[in-house]
Amino acid sequence: MNPVTLFKLFFTPSRGWRALLDSKPSVHRLYLLHVIPFSLIPPLMIYLAGNNHSELLFKLLPGNKLLLVALAIFIVQLVAVPVMASIIRQLAEIAEIHPPFKDAFTLAAVAPTPLWMAPVFLLIPDFSVNIAVTSLAMMAAAGFIYYGIPEVFNLREQGHALLLFGGILMAGIIGWAFLMICSLLVWSSVQSLDFAPALS
Repeated sequence: MNPVTLFKLFFTPSRGWRALLDSKPSVHRLYLLHVIPFSLIPPLMIYLAGNNHSELLFKLLPGNKLLLVALAIFIVQLVAVPVMASIIRQLAEIAEIHPPFKDAFTLAAVAPTPLWMAPVFLLIPDFSVNIAVTSLAMMAAAGFIYYGIPEVFNLREQGHALLLFGGILMAGIIGWAFLMICSLLVWSSVQSLDFAPALS
């Protein structure tokens, strides 16, 4: 995504969404050039923080096992975006909107951007800073959804927009919780391993 467009999404969200939509991004382009690169940030930051600031992550795993966890988180994120796009499309149908999958995918691919960027602050070994940044990222993601719905779906009826916003926000929270549960399950499984392949 164009850095200028990303800046607009944070500070003038309606204009940012319009700029993004005017560029007519395809599903494949969004996935390859936005979802994959930004999905790399959380696992990479978890791995780096786990090795450099182990006190922040409670000395959880040695490097090779932590790498397996980071890889699993990356894969789950890649799967979650198209799944979330399908859910958004179904929720839009309930709100009497009939968007193509491309529109639902655009919203699903862009809305988590603040949450993908927040783990950069894991490099700061301060738990309170990371809690504050994560909270701000969650509010920013909600703002992306709120301002994105009217632009992406060309929806001007406020009642339908708010209904869809509430549904997508709830689905997003459930999806985020699912990601955390998957991460914890992988974490627990990897901790029990006696051997993990060493880094080359």
